[in-house]
Amino acid sequence: MGNPIIEFMLNRSSAPIPELREPAPSDAEIETMIRIASRVPDHGRLEPWRFILYRGDARLAIGEKLAALAEQREGPLGEGRRQQELARFSRAPLVIGVVSSPKDHPKIPQWEMFLSGGAAAMNLVIAANALGYATNWITNWYSDVEEGRRILGLAPHERVIGFLHIGTFNGTAPERPRPDVSALYAEYSGPWSKT
Repeated sequence: MGNPIIEFMLNRSSAPIPELREPAPSDAEIETMIRIASRVPDHGRLEPWRFILYRGDARLAIGEKLAALAEQREGPLGEGRRQQELARFSRAPLVIGVVSSPKDHPKIPQWEMFLSGGAAAMNLVIAANALGYATNWITNWYSDVEEGRRILGLAPHERVIGFLHIGTFNGTAPERPRPDVSALYAEYSGPWSKT
């Protein structure tokens, strides 16, 4: 197509989290990424999202807490399962939590605020990729558990949009089947009907 932005978007993919390595984005790059992430539709300029950086030893402390929470919920964990929880936030050198932090507003619904947060997360992924870093966006079980969200720094009214694992990836991301685009859109043909 000849347009480098279009080519970049057509080829964007997620890297395997265990293969994300140092270096991670610098503080200046993180600030740029967050600046880009915040340039999304935001009805009412409510900024109904925020970002939490998980890096350094904090990632290991979170792993300990998540392993303890998993054991509390499931009973004694086997060694493999325990290691899985211990490593949740330490597989990549940087994890950025994108958090939905809705505001009370008489006219703007919370679902719209959540969508704005999803757009912020996608902008963050694209910004990291444009800076040369690989990413993988996940949520996982602890996102749906009140105590898990608390451990990860969320307030009771907040929800997880995603945890973006970010680092350097020297391999080739595995390609996955993509949708048949022609089946995803159609011309408007009138109000929806059961028949």
